[in-house]
Amino acid sequence: MTWFDERSGLAGSVAVVTGGAGGLGLGIVEDLVTNGVRPAVIDIDQTATADLRDTLRERDIDAVVHDGDGRDETALTALFAEVDDRWGRLDTLVNVVGGTFRAPFVETRPKGWDALLRANLFPVLHACALAIPRMRAGGGGSIVNITTIEAHRAAPGFAVYSAAKAAIEQFARTLALEEAPHGIRVNNVAPDYVPTPNLARIAGDASAMSSEAAIRIAIPMGRPGLVSDVSSSVVFLASKLSAYVTGQTLHPDGGAHASAGWFNWPDEGWLNHVPKALLTPPE
Repeated sequence: MTWFDERSGLAGSVAVVTGGAGGLGLGIVEDLVTNGVRPAVIDIDQTATADLRDTLRERDIDAVVHDGDGRDETALTALFAEVDDRWGRLDTLVNVVGGTFRAPFVETRPKGWDALLRANLFPVLHACALAIPRMRAGGGGSIVNITTIEAHRAAPGFAVYSAAKAAIEQFARTLALEEAPHGIRVNNVAPDYVPTPNLARIAGDASAMSSEAAIRIAIPMGRPGLVSDVSSSVVFLASKLSAYVTGQTLHPDGGAHASAGWFNWPDEGWLNHVPKALLTPPE
């Protein structure tokens, strides 16, 4: 047994992952499984769930994979019920499910606001409400919410989405205090730019961020995020290595949150404004 195996306490544990069959969710499930966790996954993408089910079966992994909408309380309840029947324990909940669209706030309507809240905030509330009694019965657990850097800064075009993610952050801090006496930890992981198919769909024409120059300007570490940057943070928060960590947010974002408006311009270095050369019209 390695040092990590001994200290992490992940082997044999059980994790529910909502939205866990593709993108960030799939990376999280893969890393949890690699460390001995038995996963229970729900995802609306039936092709992705079929692929995940086959992969886990080929690896002889004890797992539950449901085709279902993580926004649907009934579907979530069915998943947790199967977890009860299959393993009789729950150690970790990872809330990944979510989504958004880009539009100025004044061009959106209440139907769109409701859709964003139902996609991003309410599934976290429902999943936590289902997980907490089970974790209390088992003597504790870890809840990890995938949020975003946009919960911590202005996000033009994503006003309601960023508000929903900020609400999750505050919900997690409060829930962390309420559940600390029961041994349940609640934390968040807030990445920035991690290229995934879902991000490409949301961002639309975000091709500028695919250029190396743009990435060096916007992200202090000079590279886009990797799915593994996010999944590694989740593994840490799910494990006993973070046993004394609760009510916190990890920022696997290459320093983007810390930069807070400072950009690393070529030939200019760090500035919190556009270089004069770019503001001077050409002759």
